[in-house]
Amino acid sequence: MPEPSGPDSLSAIAAACLANPGLTAKAEIALVGEVLGGTDWMGGPGDDGAVVTAHGGPVIACGEALFPPFVAADPHGAGFAAVLTNVNDVAAMGGVPLGIVDTVVASEPVARKALAGMREAAELYDVPIIGGHLTIHDGDPAISAFAVGASAAPLSVTRAAPGQSLVVAAALDGRMRADFPFFPAFESRGRRSAGDVRLLGALADSGVVVAAKDISMAGLVGSLAMLLEPGRLGVTLDVDAVPAPPGVPLTRWFNCFPSFGFLLCVPAGREPECLAAFAERDLAAAVVGTLDDTGTLALSRPDDHVEVLSLHDFRVTGLPRA
Repeated sequence: MPEPSGPDSLSAIAAACLANPGLTAKAEIALVGEVLGGTDWMGGPGDDGAVVTAHGGPVIACGEALFPPFVAADPHGAGFAAVLTNVNDVAAMGGVPLGIVDTVVASEPVARKALAGMREAAELYDVPIIGGHLTIHDGDPAISAFAVGASAAPLSVTRAAPGQSLVVAAALDGRMRADFPFFPAFESRGRRSAGDVRLLGALADSGVVVAAKDISMAGLVGSLAMLLEPGRLGVTLDVDAVPAPPGVPLTRWFNCFPSFGFLLCVPAGREPECLAAFAERDLAAAVVGTLDDTGTLALSRPDDHVEVLSLHDFRVTGLPRA
């Protein structure tokens, strides 16, 4: 067991999570609320996607812009990630991805690599690229992508409530990139990846999961803070229960973007169904805490407890509640 002051001590994990640029940048989202006003899960913004009703059924819409240094350093990887992030956002809303629309502004060589990455991801996740925009440009490259999806029972962080179990589910196949905090399990899972992301829609339909958040560049703790923020909920996270790949320090694992990693809110009594569904696909999942009404996000081990943040005074996104 690490010493209290060691690299994987609770205090070290908490400090690394609070310093994560992916978390600190989320505060900038407050600008959206300042300009557009209040938010709700049907109209957005505030969830991983917005839900609108079309032809009598829910339709999910979402979009992502890729980190510019990542685009410049690895345009193929950024193109792949543009599809992946949207597929994960749709999954976190309990939906099935129907199509991807992209925008690429780059030189021709960079654009070719980015589009090749998008094509590879689209084939792996079985979602078509249905349109987009291309501008050949010799300046700094930029990539964004957008997805539409469908769900009979959309998930939303507004449905998270005290007493629900917090489950972390992740694909642990693979290894961490050395240059960016990204854990690409899809390289090992291959064609299974398409079914992996569609599992969340099935769990939403059955009521086993009522709210979810994909673990993004804000890391596990930062993404959890975004899940808790709308309801000012709290949770004490059992650090040793969190599924983690062997050999990866928790200070890195808790601050990376896993290609398949989700936070799930599960009604009491439905946990065995949830865990079994992931086990059937050879995906790791575990109950790591119980939501409460304290507004405090804390980390715990049997011999240690560290408060990371209080949502009563810590602004994650700063989006106003409806």
